[in-house]
Amino acid sequence: MPTYPIMSALNFQLEKFSTPIGQMLLVSDEQQQVRAVDWQDYEARMQLLMRRQYKGIAVSLRDAAQASPARRILEAYFAGDLSGIDSIEVALGGTDFQRQVWLGLRGIAAGQVLSYGDFAQRLGRPSASRAVGLANGANPISVVLPCHRVIGRNASLTGYGGGLQRKRWLLEHENAIQPLSQTLPGF
Repeated sequence: MPTYPIMSALNFQLEKFSTPIGQMLLVSDEQQQVRAVDWQDYEARMQLLMRRQYKGIAVSLRDAAQASPARRILEAYFAGDLSGIDSIEVALGGTDFQRQVWLGLRGIAAGQVLSYGDFAQRLGRPSASRAVGLANGANPISVVLPCHRVIGRNASLTGYGGGLQRKRWLLEHENAIQPLSQTLPGF
């Protein structure tokens, strides 16, 4: 009789809540560490990133019974308290390089932006701006690990997994760029 490898399983809690720029999805583990943050209209992307991070491991999501500390901090962030997101505990899969990039994002303070090249330099990888950009694009914990603070060399708003309108809103919210308008259509 053939034997099959036992697949590990991870059980995570899923929270859905409203923000000024759409419904947010927050995935955390039993220790209240955040595993993923994305937008409801990008849920398929979030699922794909989680499968890539946890290859060979079954991941199950169940609705959270109550609001997590991370959710309360994110709600405060959207209400104007920008300082709290750095205190949210995260747990990351991915490669060593990806984790270095993702955790390095926390070194970009609210109200600041860096180009991909400057960010690669800051990480001690001056010739790896493309690789840094790819890792940044695979960030599973948007907003908390603020990949929106990395911009193009010419100050252009390039690439954001939740859409460029959201990236612009987040940077305006943090006073990192000047507002184009007071409202965002579609949110």
